[in-house]
Amino acid sequence: MSTHAKRERLLLADLLESAGPEAPTLCENWTARDLAAHVVVRERRADAAGGILLKPLAARLERVQAEFAAKPYEELIQLIRSGPPRMSPFALKPIDEASNTVEFFVHAEDVRRAQPDWSPRELDPVFSDALWSRVEKMARVLGRKAPVGLVLRRPDGQTAVAHRGAPVVTVTGEPGELTMFVFGRQAAARVEMEGDKEAVDRLRTAKQLGV
Repeated sequence: MSTHAKRERLLLADLLESAGPEAPTLCENWTARDLAAHVVVRERRADAAGGILLKPLAARLERVQAEFAAKPYEELIQLIRSGPPRMSPFALKPIDEASNTVEFFVHAEDVRRAQPDWSPRELDPVFSDALWSRVEKMARVLGRKAPVGLVLRRPDGQTAVAHRGAPVVTVTGEPGELTMFVFGRQAAARVEMEGDKEAVDRLRTAKQLGV
């Protein structure tokens, strides 16, 4: 049975392939080639991938990622599509699901939503619930740098407090849209924001909300 992570991996590879290496993405200053290199390094070069979170390793990450970005684009796509090496932690299904479901969803949308004619995907209810579960569990981490109080709300009324503070802005949207929002893609997320106008503006333009 295909997992959410595997499905999103294959979709990401297809989108990167069809977009072409020089296509823009929602990741600041990254082309599709840069994004593909990031995904491959994250899975295959643990010695460098730590730089994603640890500043002392950032220079090494940048160097290794540049090396991979210089490879033939088709090779990068195939490395994404074929999955992590057998000895990688990501090769274990539970770790793959926990670590890559949201990662690949967001990056697939980074490619899709950078195109002028994009429209929201129709997500099945099971996948939407899976995204909401992750957002709900990680809400405090994902929203810890929000400049105002932040409450996330699904259309059915389920809520998660992402940041305590005042004034409070309530962001309402489908789980996929809330996922994009809390991962810093506010401008591309189809959500509704309720609260003080100044607070809403500050939240909408914040460069980083959490991780």
